[in-house]
Amino acid sequence: MNIDQADPAELAALREAFGVEDSGESALGWEAVHAFEADHKIVLPEPYRTFVAEITDGSSSGPPEYGLISLAEMPADLDDGEERDLSKPFPLTEAWIWEDDEDVVEDGDERVERVYNHGSIVLGTDGCGLYWHLIVTGPHRGHIWQVGDVGASPFGDPFGCTTAEPGFTGWVRHWAANKPWHDAT
Repeated sequence: MNIDQADPAELAALREAFGVEDSGESALGWEAVHAFEADHKIVLPEPYRTFVAEITDGSSSGPPEYGLISLAEMPADLDDGEERDLSKPFPLTEAWIWEDDEDVVEDGDERVERVYNHGSIVLGTDGCGLYWHLIVTGPHRGHIWQVGDVGASPFGDPFGCTTAEPGFTGWVRHWAANKPWHDAT
């Protein structure tokens, strides 16, 4: 997983998975990506960075289940008006089920709020309060995490939750191999 340089083979796999030709008509373009990064004081991890700049900025057919949202979007049910700070490091390096943590305050626990609001962009939802995040700052930069109303866990083989590769391309390849949305593209 190289988060600093786009791998042409990964970009080709992403184009294929999303059924996107090389035209990049639905891509943001580099100017918009650089503006987003400057506004948030971050550099997006590769290959996602090149993906949104040159391939596409979202897809209604997935992944995840309800589609890949655009870079600057938030799912309506997650947009609570709270200021997100992408430049602050994502706080986790291992799975945390806060529902089972007796030290967590029911509503408004600052540690839980940091999981939702620091160092990640939301890629989309599988519904039922399950959201996929791409970590953009902190030790897990470039990894995908599933964040729900009961806890958060990293995606990928190194973390024991699947046999898939970690990172954005591994996550997309996993979906392309296992979801019916791929057949529809």
